[in-house]
Amino acid sequence: MPTVTVAIIAHNEQAKLPLALKSAAWADELVVVDCGSSDRTGELARNSGAKVFTRPNSLAVYVNKQFAADQATSDWIFILDADEEISPELREEIKASVAAPAGCAAFKLPRRNYYFGRWLRHGGKYPDAQLRLFRRGAARFAPLPVHERLEVDGLVSALKSPLDHYHCASSEDMERKRLFYREMLVLSYGLKGKTRFSALLRPFVRFLSGYFLKLGFLDGGPGLKTALMDFCIVTDAGVKYFLDFPGHAKPSL
Repeated sequence: MPTVTVAIIAHNEQAKLPLALKSAAWADELVVVDCGSSDRTGELARNSGAKVFTRPNSLAVYVNKQFAADQATSDWIFILDADEEISPELREEIKASVAAPAGCAAFKLPRRNYYFGRWLRHGGKYPDAQLRLFRRGAARFAPLPVHERLEVDGLVSALKSPLDHYHCASSEDMERKRLFYREMLVLSYGLKGKTRFSALLRPFVRFLSGYFLKLGFLDGGPGLKTALMDFCIVTDAGVKYFLDFPGHAKPSL
């Protein structure tokens, strides 16, 4: 039977990490990269039996995700975020797929997103396809600072069971993620050479696209709150980019 490693990177995720670890307990190997946490993230990971590595936190998330994947020794690797959960249905589909991959090197899957007390079905939040399962050595993370992407050498197929994502556990968690996403977006804008005008325009395009064109309004109050939250984060990033990077100045990774 082919073996599977579940790899997680985490920064100050003591509130959510236990659920992710529990959902991955079936794996042959569990790798956790503690990215400079100041809470009990590393301790919780070690207590679960995971192989724990410590690295500095980085806005370039792909760096630590690739490091986590490089520590895996199993035949297959599943990349799991600390605020996600592998359902029993997805677990069984993963096992079946790696046992009979039909020549595939990787598998993508849908992701369900839980925001403000509701599983969202619109606004670009579902099916929110993710490529997370791949044969060891068949994929690497592209050097993208935001929305990291796996590049696969081989065929990619799809699983049907969704991965569950829980956005924020508390107001403190939301604020921490807001600041982190803001800095990632500013970095991304600079590396792409975006104009300051386009950075300021982006939040309005994001809101109109998610809430109206992608039918986010059909998710009711949680859909509106999510669209407004995204709008505020992208607006914050646009303003910071406008102030911090005049002209064509670019940040570095």
